[in-house]
Amino acid sequence: MKQILSVTLGAIILLGSPAMTSAAPNGYQTEAISNTEFEVIPRARRDVDGYWCAAADFARRSLGAGWQQRIYVLRGYGPSVTTGRKTAVQFSLKPPANADQQGSISVGFKAGDSMSVQGANGRCSRRINFR
Repeated sequence: MKQILSVTLGAIILLGSPAMTSAAPNGYQTEAISNTEFEVIPRARRDVDGYWCAAADFARRSLGAGWQQRIYVLRGYGPSVTTGRKTAVQFSLKPPANADQQGSISVGFKAGDSMSVQGANGRCSRRINFR
């Protein structure tokens, strides 16, 4: 019984590692690039709110970010460096060095755009109307 618990605990620890793939809410995948940088890759949905929602989920669950921690856009739409998929957005818990820091969000994703984990998490509950 102790061996089963040890194996289970080990699996939980490994799955919580930032180097692992994460199935984010709403049909997105997240992949760690480093200890503070990661990318969000769409599977089905491609709306802006979904990217921010997935970024908040990964920052909280995998990187241990607090609710007031800011999430920054590192790079807007472009190819995934971790999976090779055509579209991904890169995020960071640290401000990008070569970008203006924006307190508000522009249309799409621009390097330097940011919001708090709490603000990004609030986008998880928005619904998309397909009418």
